[in-house]
Parts: sequence; C-alpha cells; structure tokens
Amino acid sequence: MPREFRNHVRFLIGLGGVAVGAALFAIAFRSSLTWLYRALYDGDNVVDGIANLSLPWRLLVPIAGATVAGIIARFRTVRSQNVSNVMEAVALGHVRLSLRTTASRVASSWAAIAGGMSIGREGPLIEFGGALGAAVGRVIGTSLTRTRVLVAAGTAAGFASTYNTPFAAVLFVLETIAGVAALELVLPVMAGTVAATFITRAVVGAGPIYGQRTFDLESSLDLVSALALGVIAAIAAMAFKRALALLEHWVDRHPIPQPYRAMAGGLLVGAIAMWLPAIAGNGYEPLNRLLDEPMAIGAVALLLAAKLVATSGSVASGVPGGIFTPMLLMGAALGSGWAHLVGASAPDAGRYALMGMAAATAANVHAPLTAAVMIFELSGDYPIALPLIAAAVGATAVSKAFGSESVYETELRKRGLGWDITLEGRQMRPGRQP
Repeated sequence: MPREFRNHVRFLIGLGGVAVGAALFAIAFRSSLTWLYRALYDGDNVVDGIANLSLPWRLLVPIAGATVAGIIARFRTVRSQNVSNVMEAVALGHVRLSLRTTASRVASSWAAIAGGMSIGREGPLIEFGGALGAAVGRVIGTSLTRTRVLVAAGTAAGFASTYNTPFAAVLFVLETIAGVAALELVLPVMAGTVAATFITRAVVGAGPIYGQRTFDLESSLDLVSALALGVIAAIAAMAFKRALALLEHWVDRHPIPQPYRAMAGGLLVGAIAMWLPAIAGNGYEPLNRLLDEPMAIGAVALLLAAKLVATSGSVASGVPGGIFTPMLLMGAALGSGWAHLVGASAPDAGRYALMGMAAATAANVHAPLTAAVMIFELSGDYPIALPLIAAAVGATAVSKAFGSESVYETELRKRGLGWDITLEGRQMRPGRQP
C-alpha cells in the first residue's frame, strides 16, 4: 500500500474522529447543563431556574458558579488560550492548542454557565473542536497542513453542534478563522460539519433551534429599514466593545486575583438577576420570546442595557466563555426596539428582531455572510434572506468605516498578531510577525 495512500486514510479517519468527538462533546456539555437546571433549579433552562429561586439565591447562585470558575482559572497550570489561538493555528500554522488547557477552560466555563453568568456556550465548544483537531493531528502523525485542516474542521464541527447551522459553521471558519476559501480546506470543513450536524440532529432534533417562522419581505422599504438597522447595530456594537474594553482596561490596571475577580463578576450578574432573571445565561430564552411575543419598548430597552452590562461584567471577570449568543440577544432587542420606532405591526416585530441579530453579529465579528446565513438557518425563514444580508452588510460597512475591530481582531492584537484579508491574500499588519 503506497505511503501517501496510508497517510490519506489516516487523515480521513482522523477527520471522522474529530467530527464525531466534537458533536458528542457538545451534546454532553448541553445535556449536563440541562440536567443540572432541572435537578437543582427546578427549571428547564437557566432563566426559569433563576426565576424560581428566592431573591437571595438569585444573588448567591451566580456568585457560587463564578467562584468555582475562578478557582479553576486560578490553579490552571498551563498557558491560557482562546478562539484567537485557533485562528493562529489555522491561518498561520502555529498549532499550539492544548487539550489540557481546553479541559480546564471548559470546566471553568461550565461552572460559570451553570451559575447563570452571561456568557455563551459556543466559546468552549469551538475551542474544544479546534484543540481536538490538533490533538488528533499529533496522534496520527499527519503533516502540519493537514493538522491545520483538522483544527479548522473541529472548529466548524463545534460551531455547528452549538447552533445546528452547518452552512454558517463552514462560513465562520472560512470567513473568520481562516480568512481563505482554499478547496483543500473547504471540503474537509464541510465534511466535518455535515457529520457533526447529523449526529447532533439525531440526538437533539432537526428543527431550527429558534423555531420555524415565516416572516415575509413586504416591500423594498424593508431593505432600506434593514440597512438603517444595520447602521444602528454597528453603533451599538462599537459602544458594547468600547464598554468591554474600558472595563477590561480598568481590571488590568487594578488587578484582582482569581477567584475574587470572577466573584465580582458573579456579584454583578446576581445583583441584576435578582430583579431581571432574563439576563442569566447566554440569552437563548428571552431571545425566543422576542421572536414570538412583542415586548413593550421600555422592557426591550431595559433588557438590552442589562444584558450589555451583565455580559461585559462576565467577560471582564476572566471567566472563559463565548459572547456570540449574548450578542444575538442584544441584536434581537435592538431590532425589536427599531420595530417600535418605525411603527411596525406586532407580527413584524420578530422579523426586525432577526434583522437585528444578523446586524449585531456582523458588526461584532465582521463576518457579514456568516451572520446572514446563520440567522437564516436559525430561523428557517427564506423570504427574510435579503433583509438579513442588507442588515449584515450595513452593519459591517459602518463598523469598518469607523475603524472598529472585530472581537476576534481585538484578541489577536492583544497577542501581537493581526492581518487583513485582501484580493492578494492575507496581509500581515505592520509591526506584526507571522
């Protein structure tokens, strides 16, 4: 048997292992949290669980979860890593992802999410998929190029298993993680995504995670309104990133050791959750409500402001986790508020919420195609595809025009890395070394 053929077979086996492993891990992560909410909080989700608690416990539970997360972070004996490390591994070939580090971060994130901290589950699942790809590459002894592909495939599998959005998962890796659509990368990433999504749907269900809806495009004015909403979302995203940067800067200037730093974040979340339990967790539950039931503009504004503060405090606390789903909720709230301002009818509020989700994601991540396709897949609503694209394009264009970085660019810059994707390929920024 030719050596190259054996190497190819090992690579395909490794790819299958990465896809299956990422999917099973995501299912276990989600299922264990659901079990905990039902066992300890007597609720099907974190929002209902927190709402079922008395006021003192609404304060104490997030503090307890954050404390456990902070203790794990305090005694982490290996260097930290996040999504920017996955980007560096895929884009530059610096594959330094450690499963040991990932396990520590996942445990810390799980404890924080279990306690109701305002972070998303996608962060640890994406990181695990990427680290699993790197580990499998080392085990099978494949080349650096194929190891990078396995990391990309694992990242896509983790994303797809989180949101049940296979197309958006592929685009996320191509548009954000790799920044290049090379055929040798596209095919394995798509294969890993299909396998992970198939397994996830077989266990969790096949429908869009936010439910099937049918919001129609009524007129060309909808596209104009979507563009305007994109501009507003870009401004809101810049404010969110600025608030987060200021808070992290203050924490850096006044360093607080773990777990006390995490406890401070838990205290902030708990203090808000005492009076507004909807801010607990990643935002999935109130987001579904916004899509189905119009809320008064005052309630929407309160939810948006409270979620921004809770998420900023959770991230600045040093607890690992994602901000993708909290961004979706803030975008939905922004879109719902915009529906009130333009005088949209009650049934149309959900349509504007979806537009806001696409706009907020695009403005924060600078990946308009990923954002538009992701929200389309989440809702299963084809007629709204054009407004989603318009909102995502408007949000990204305005954000870029004002020089605002994506959340992942900020992570890279902190590590002394950065690049721009041009027609000539990836261009490293001045002063940065590959």
